[in-house]
Amino acid sequence: MGTVFRKSWTAPLPPGAEIVEQRGKRIARYRIRSGKLRTAEVFTAVDGRVRMRGTTKSYIAKFRDAAGFWIERPTGCSDETAARAVLAQLERRAELVKAGVLTPEEDAASRHGAESIETNLDAWRDHLRLKGSTEHWYTQARRRVARVATDRGVKRLRDFTAATVERWLTDQTDHNMSAGTRNGYRQACVTFINWCVRAGRLTHNPLLAVAVADQRADTRRQRRALTEEELARLLDAAQRRPLADAMTVRRGKAKGQPLANLSPETREELLRIGRERALIYKTLVLTGLRKGELASITVGQVDLGGRVPHLLLHARDEKNRRGSEIPLRADLAADIRSWLADRLTGAQQAARDSEHPIPAALSSDEPLFDVPDGLIRIFDRDLVFAGLARVEKRGGKEVVVKTDDRGRTIDVHALRHTFGTHLSKAGVPLRTAQAAMRHSDPSLTANVYTDPKLLDVAGAVASLPDLPLGVHYALSRDAAAKAAVGTVSNV
Repeated sequence: MGTVFRKSWTAPLPPGAEIVEQRGKRIARYRIRSGKLRTAEVFTAVDGRVRMRGTTKSYIAKFRDAAGFWIERPTGCSDETAARAVLAQLERRAELVKAGVLTPEEDAASRHGAESIETNLDAWRDHLRLKGSTEHWYTQARRRVARVATDRGVKRLRDFTAATVERWLTDQTDHNMSAGTRNGYRQACVTFINWCVRAGRLTHNPLLAVAVADQRADTRRQRRALTEEELARLLDAAQRRPLADAMTVRRGKAKGQPLANLSPETREELLRIGRERALIYKTLVLTGLRKGELASITVGQVDLGGRVPHLLLHARDEKNRRGSEIPLRADLAADIRSWLADRLTGAQQAARDSEHPIPAALSSDEPLFDVPDGLIRIFDRDLVFAGLARVEKRGGKEVVVKTDDRGRTIDVHALRHTFGTHLSKAGVPLRTAQAAMRHSDPSLTANVYTDPKLLDVAGAVASLPDLPLGVHYALSRDAAAKAAVGTVSNV
């Protein structure tokens, strides 16, 4: 026969707790994270430390499961009568499992299905941490799942159904959310529920029935590739702009002129920043790396001494979680080699100046490049400086306009599109380009990451065989005449 009880607990005094005396007992008063005031009895532990103790607000149920083991489950009830009713339900379910009416999997799914969405999301986070998934990916996925659940008023896992998600997606369609963004929310929800099924928290995934929106019919941002001439202008602007901006006078009669006085140290640092930004853009264009992937590359992941110089991209940092060796073209490898050598020289000089041990090499944990969080904003300013975008005032704010006559835009990810387009333009076979882009689907390489405007379609057509229509027409006419004469002679 099971029982219900309140479990005792002890804990250290929280920061800022106030100790008062009530009815001959020492009581700690403190506020929890939500700001609510709590109290607990204070006692001195055996080791002399002052701690708090108390009992749980809700009752715990203790009973034998289907295998005969004693287990404890929270009832969620602060009333003993209600807690005993929950205990009776738990014992009945254990009997049903023992009798074979319910499977253990169905019992576990029923129990977890009654838990809150937040509780299951926390368990999912622990699983992903053990798996080695990035915190950024989980944070975004959790935020999306939680938003869908909150907006639709869903609290328990078993109520997170296909109808719930479909209704939310329909509402967002009415609020002009793009198809790509809606698919991102759908995928986060499906991935979460897939894990719940694998973890035995649900018996099936009802969200698989939720339709995927057609992104091709609702493209909000269509990127374009940059030409060779535009790339040259962008890299030149990236190198020159930090120093040019710092030298530009912002106020007074000389406003807008490059007359500001800068120390030699400041000039050198600004030139270094410009060089690094240009090298970041060049690396993105010549490797197809994504911004986050490049930011994850450390000095220890650079191999310039092998037969084929390459960057080692760890699986945990790659979008498809496979891990890859990214080959480097000879000129890019030379640029990176020079960049690392200059950094080592600078680190050694700084060590001499500060009288610290002089390093023989850069630390393998140092990032290859300092990819700034605000690279998107920096990239926009570089586009304007290069004459590839313009600034307009809209509603009292300055907006960078970077779309072409076909409504296509340029952003940091467009450098990856540029990589794919120039591979196709160079005549690289589709299967090779797919491997270079690290795509699982060749249609993604051919259709999404290839800009047809830069392809030499006219040249390709010109390479087709010559078909002189006049010669064939003349031959056909002579043959017809001879055939006609032969017919008359036979008659």
